[in-house]
Amino acid sequence: MKRKDTKGRVLKNGEYQEANGRYVFKYYVDGKRYVIRSWKLVKSDKVPDGKRDGLCLRDMEKNIQFKLNEYVKFEGANLTVFELVEKYDAQKLGIRKNTMVGHTTVRRYLEKDPFGKKKIETVRIIDAKQFMIQLKEEGKSYSTLCSYRGVIRPAFRMAVDDELISRNPFDFPISDIMMNNAVKRDALTNDEQKRFLKFVKEDSHFSKFYEGFYILIHTGMRISEFCGLTYKDVDFKRMTITISKQLQYHGANNYWIEKCKTNSGLRTIPIPKNDIELMRCFKTLCSQARMRKNQPEVDGVKGFLYLSEAGKPLVAFQWAKKFEYAVLHHNRIYKKELPKITPHICRHTYCSNMIKAGVNPKVVQYLMGHSSSEITLNIYTHIHLEDVIEELEGVECI
Repeated sequence: MKRKDTKGRVLKNGEYQEANGRYVFKYYVDGKRYVIRSWKLVKSDKVPDGKRDGLCLRDMEKNIQFKLNEYVKFEGANLTVFELVEKYDAQKLGIRKNTMVGHTTVRRYLEKDPFGKKKIETVRIIDAKQFMIQLKEEGKSYSTLCSYRGVIRPAFRMAVDDELISRNPFDFPISDIMMNNAVKRDALTNDEQKRFLKFVKEDSHFSKFYEGFYILIHTGMRISEFCGLTYKDVDFKRMTITISKQLQYHGANNYWIEKCKTNSGLRTIPIPKNDIELMRCFKTLCSQARMRKNQPEVDGVKGFLYLSEAGKPLVAFQWAKKFEYAVLHHNRIYKKELPKITPHICRHTYCSNMIKAGVNPKVVQYLMGHSSSEITLNIYTHIHLEDVIEELEGVECI
């Protein structure tokens, strides 16, 4: 689902329309956010009465892109790898702040590493592969290697398009360097869910996070969506939860609010009437949040459901640690161990449970905030042996 203006026109990444009808475009240059505004999206639009005429938003965007491209071409002859990536990032318009954080990590690495100081015209495929091998030997994961290449390769592609170099040295499959060693995310079985929730509910320390654990397993929310949830987002009369934002964090006290990962992520999900425990969990957390004297504010948003001991909203990596420590503590006590559990595994678990319960895949797609049902069925739905046995018990032999 694409974002549209009041006339039904699809808006591009970075483009928004304010409540008063004015168009806005947000973009980043060297990690800094810039904003331009216009009362017209395209030339043919009419300016509202009493408002000043000027360039339409799309022409303003083209002017910015042109200036950034010309800057890259002018400086291109002697660029180092670091400078190329820096200029590539500078001309990326409409990019999300969370994405820019990842790009910044790559730039900082290249700024210090000898590979980043190499002139782009001297970089060959063997050099690019050696750089990726170096990252691997430093202990970086398969997904991290993909992230680094995801920044550097398009930067070199830009250099090829601008005829600064003749060939992109990063156009090789990542499997040439490293096999995918990422741990496969799997859903929890019913037994694992029950044992985990029972343990944290009865534990003197982890019981304070029980409601959060339960909600993540029984709603399928992205962890950043859950962290951004406030008591105002829960409507107990309509029995719904409105998911419209994410809480993001990077570095020392750098919190910000971002829109959902995709337009499909903007959704209102129901609290099932038969899940009394889910309702109780939300009522407990909302009541605590509403009564709290300390109400930290992030980009105008306050009333978060969970705060840290420092009085800041709990964020994704902190929840990941709480899951990790809870599982470790359980496994030290009981012989029948629990598998690795993360907030994202809770999401996989919820999706699988909905599909196994016979819920229409399109409905599950909506609940998950997925852009397509293919993602819902092929990536987030997991079947265990116990599910197969249960399904086959009702089938008659032919």
